[in-house]
Amino acid sequence: MKQNKLIKWGFALIVVAIIGFFGFTFKVNEGQCAVVTRFGAARAEITRAGIYPRLPWPFENVSVYDARKQYMDSGYLETLTHDKKNIIMQTYAIWSISDPLKYYTSVGDPALAEKYLGDLITNAKNGTMGSYDLSALVSMSAEDIKIREIEAHMMDDVQAQAEAQYGIRLHDLHIKRLGLPSANVRSVFAQMQAERQKYIDQLLAEGERDAKIIRSEADAEVARIIAEGREQAALINAMTEQEVAEIYAEAHTQDPELYKFLRKLAAAEASVDENTVMIVKTDTAPFDVLNGD
Repeated sequence: MKQNKLIKWGFALIVVAIIGFFGFTFKVNEGQCAVVTRFGAARAEITRAGIYPRLPWPFENVSVYDARKQYMDSGYLETLTHDKKNIIMQTYAIWSISDPLKYYTSVGDPALAEKYLGDLITNAKNGTMGSYDLSALVSMSAEDIKIREIEAHMMDDVQAQAEAQYGIRLHDLHIKRLGLPSANVRSVFAQMQAERQKYIDQLLAEGERDAKIIRSEADAEVARIIAEGREQAALINAMTEQEVAEIYAEAHTQDPELYKFLRKLAAAEASVDENTVMIVKTDTAPFDVLNGD
């Protein structure tokens, strides 16, 4: 009988100990943070995993939050660029709780945290895109694209406010999708065509410039070659005439009559061709050579 009572009392003590343990302690897992409040006022913030003491409800209450990085998609927001073009932009953000106490007092709920963060991102989108033209997002020229710069500006605008107001650390903020209202599609295509035509005109102008340079260099080379050829031809002709004169002089010296005959024959030959009809006196030079005398 006594043994049964001891067993019952022992079991009761164990149950009371278990209830007391869970009633006077709480656990924070890895990747979590917690805020302990006493009668509604914050008493402590916990950022490390472990088991911690507490007073049972209603004296103290423990709010445990996920401290890991969270992913959030923004909605599709239509905003206006600096050149008055409407665009539809969707972004995504990576965030986590950096200050549990501030997060508890200003937000206290993950859904509400994403709503507040989304409002900050919306304001940053509108403010940032008001300083950039549409070509910074959509362009045929890689030099005009400034998406990384736009993302960095939005990140700077949101990060400081989220940290100061809500105890939220923003790790990344990027553009996920871009869209255009149907009314702006034609204007965007026209802009892209104009940019492509500008690129084509530039290539044509550069090609024409290079062609003129090549033609000018070729003309100069041709003129130089022709001048050199004429100079060489004149030199050869002069040398040839000199040699011919020397031959004639030598022939005249050796046989004056033969030289005289050959000169008359050459003069007669130069005076006619195959279509020439002439009436001449054979006793008149140089045609007297035809007499055979």
